[in-house]
Order: sequence, then structure tokens, then C-alpha cells
Amino acid sequence: MAKKHKTVDDYFYHLFIHMNDVDRFVIFSGLTLKQFIGSVDSIKNILLLKHNYEDGLFNMHTQLDYIPNDEIKNFVKKMEDSNRDLCWVDFSDEKQINQLTPMEQAELLYLGHKKEPVTTPFFVKLQNRYVYCSSADDKTTKIYFRYLEDFEMLISTLINNIIKENGGNGGFWRRRSKERIPKMDAASLKAYRSYFKEGALISIYKMEKPENHFGVEIRTLSDYDYPDEVWNDLKIILKQDYDELIKLT
Repeated sequence: MAKKHKTVDDYFYHLFIHMNDVDRFVIFSGLTLKQFIGSVDSIKNILLLKHNYEDGLFNMHTQLDYIPNDEIKNFVKKMEDSNRDLCWVDFSDEKQINQLTPMEQAELLYLGHKKEPVTTPFFVKLQNRYVYCSSADDKTTKIYFRYLEDFEMLISTLINNIIKENGGNGGFWRRRSKERIPKMDAASLKAYRSYFKEGALISIYKMEKPENHFGVEIRTLSDYDYPDEVWNDLKIILKQDYDELIKLT
């Protein structure tokens, strides 16, 4: 029996993902700064490499602005509507920034300008887990992961947060508060890396049967070189059979 294809209105979230596991970066389209910050828990402070944020603190040694941990929420809120490029790395303590050599500072500036490293995107002194670079024109976000397992943790937490936002606050969940809300397990996502390496679209929707469960469809999009083409062809893409369906119950 042929699969019944849903329309765009049947979904409440789409995310394009293209992973380069060799260089340890992932290109996203559909991921916001707020979603990223809200889905990882290891960011202590942020060193700004390219930005238009005016309320950061100034580091004299590097002549760069940074965001301390207690200001990250305010930073995210003010940057929500920004239509400018943004690039930053995380770090633990300002003392680490003050130890950066001229060459390391030059590599950071190159990273912020080109969105790619001279040698490595991960700095021993900073011990950064991420490099976050978004492009306003391309509507993409390129993220380097020191540990690729953080990619699965990001996606699983993001999906779980979206499910809570779209179902977790409704009457159903209040009536059944003692029951477990459907959740994505980070470890299980590793089995789907082959799709993300080709370029894939994940689409989330609420399933009709079983009632109030959720589905995550994965479609490989190896023929698409630019994410904006994906959004232009979204209706056509959703008419194609998915490669995998993850049922969250």
C-alpha cells in the first residue's frame, strides 16, 4: 500500500542538516541561535569573532568582545532579530583569552572571517567545544563540534524541546501529566549519520495513530547543494517517500 503523503501544514518543524564528519562540522538551515543555546548545556562564556552586538564586554588582550555566562540569555534575546552574520567560540574563563598568542588570535580572526579554520577550529587554551557561524544571506548555520556526539545531543534535545512546545503545554499533557512525554534518545540518532552526511531534511509532526505520539521523518537530499533550494521545493520534497521514520512514543 502506498504511503499517504502529508501536506506542509501537517508538520510543525523542518530542519536541514549536512554533516562533514571528517572536518567535524555540520551545516544547518532552520536552526536558530536560541534553539542552539537552549539545546546544549556546556557553554560557559562566548568570545565574539564576528557580530553586531553592542553590549558585550571588551577584552583588552585580543581587542575582541565577549559574553559572560550570566549575559548569554540577554545576548540571545537581542540577537533573535539580527540579520547580520554571527560567529563565536565558547570558552571557560577570561584568563584563557589573555594567554592567546598573536598567531592564535590571527587564527581566530581568520575563522570569524572565513568560517573555516587555518588548522583546527579547536583551541587548546580556550578548550572550546563549538564554533558557531551563521550566515544571514544563506540562512545557514555552520557549527564545528569538538565531539561529534554533541551533534546527536543537540538534535535530540532540540526535537524534545519542540515536542514540548507543540504538545507539552496542551490539555492532553496536563490530563496525563503522570505519563512520560515522548522523547528522542541521543544515542539512537547515531544510527542515522549516513543520511546526514549526504544532506537530509528532518520533519516533525504529531501522529494520528497512535494518538498524541510524534513522528520524525528523515529524507536524504543529496541532489541539493544549497539549503534555500530545499525551502523553495519543500512541498515537492514532502511528496517524496521518506527514508526513515522515527516514532516517538
